[in-house]
Amino acid sequence: MRQVAPRPATSTVTEGGLPALRWHHTEVTTTPTRWIVACVLLAACSDEAPPLGEGDSSSGSGSSSSPGTPDGTGVATTAGSGNADGPGTTDDPGTTADPGDTADTEDTTTGEPPWEGEPLPEGRPGQWQWVDIEGTECIDGSPTGLGVRYGEGDGLVIYFEGGGGCFDFATCSLFYSSFANFDQNAFELLVPSLLSSGIFADEPGNPVRDWSFVYIPYCTGDVHAGDQDQGQVDDFFGDHQFVGYRNAGLDLERIGATFPEPDHVLITGISAGGYGAAYNYDRIATAYEYANIPVTLLDDSGPPMSEQYAPTCLQEQWRQMWNLDNTLPAECGDCFDPGGWAIDLAQHIRQRHSDQRFGLLSYLRDGTIRTFLAGGLNNCIGGIYPGADYEAGLVELRDDIFPDDPGFGTYYVSGIGHTFLPFGAYQDLEVSGVFLVDWVSDLLEGNATHVSP
Repeated sequence: MRQVAPRPATSTVTEGGLPALRWHHTEVTTTPTRWIVACVLLAACSDEAPPLGEGDSSSGSGSSSSPGTPDGTGVATTAGSGNADGPGTTDDPGTTADPGDTADTEDTTTGEPPWEGEPLPEGRPGQWQWVDIEGTECIDGSPTGLGVRYGEGDGLVIYFEGGGGCFDFATCSLFYSSFANFDQNAFELLVPSLLSSGIFADEPGNPVRDWSFVYIPYCTGDVHAGDQDQGQVDDFFGDHQFVGYRNAGLDLERIGATFPEPDHVLITGISAGGYGAAYNYDRIATAYEYANIPVTLLDDSGPPMSEQYAPTCLQEQWRQMWNLDNTLPAECGDCFDPGGWAIDLAQHIRQRHSDQRFGLLSYLRDGTIRTFLAGGLNNCIGGIYPGADYEAGLVELRDDIFPDDPGFGTYYVSGIGHTFLPFGAYQDLEVSGVFLVDWVSDLLEGNATHVSP
């Protein structure tokens, strides 16, 4: 059963039901299971605020609706200044390919593996183990690593963990203690709970039950996208290492050397890890091009939004705080224009990898992501983010921004909840007659569809 952490007694809730992250200093109690921190926000969310613009126009497309758009905030290819470590990509943006043949990719290679790292240690199938990765570090400068579980199947899952963000006093105050010092001890606390349920579970019907898994922890507060040494946050103590993108690059050198030619790669993650999976997708998929295999993206609750729904001042704040100009793809010219960049990045990744399958999972009025986006309202003074606006942003993403894309699918669920994959909902959730686990199976088989209430 999914467990939710109780809300700290010091948290404050606005009249509209969303925690006032940007206007109230919240004391934080460290929890050993760091992944559960995001649930603090979920427990406080409601749907009482009026829409920002017009009335509460609900989206509600049927279980099969017009195709949509990419997933997560975006990707990183050949980065702007090129300081982030790990396998990069070429400057060639690629050509648009037929998305209909991804699942039937021939078992042939087209080049040499680009990986230069040392393979990860061997292990018993089905048993998680922690591996320290030299050069990776958490927000406080402490060393970190990754988890690996070998499977008997030929597929590989690369899972980016989620859990909040750190980009101003309020968010850093709430989440900093969950980012600092993620090591083997912290990892081993997750194995009997998070890393044994949902998509990780060895249960009938789970299409990746026998695949190998790599768990990339989240301890940098930058949605796995940053390359900022000694970052400074106004009114918040210390220097901070926003180096999630750099960490992922070092991880990928070891991952690729260990799994040079899997039959299929699934890149996924939840919340901040959903954004991170998408942000890192391009360099992973491009690095595996030599193997000529499907590389599927499954973003759980990390959707990009247009500037109407993700305020430009907030996107610019993330860019500057985490030094995203150093990790955004150099060939995405629009990504470097002042203001919003998320949709430009989403367009870039989808065009570049149009032959692959992308999927997005989201609650239609996700209270957790709304809380973060609320900080950008009123020119980053803050406010209450209405659920109806978030729903409209998801519908715009699917129906208007990137319509008629047969390689992109969505699974939208009513409510204000947050994330699905590591919980029982992965197997049990059903929307409009379609179980989530079956939708994921179809996506992996090359059939991307849209499901909604």
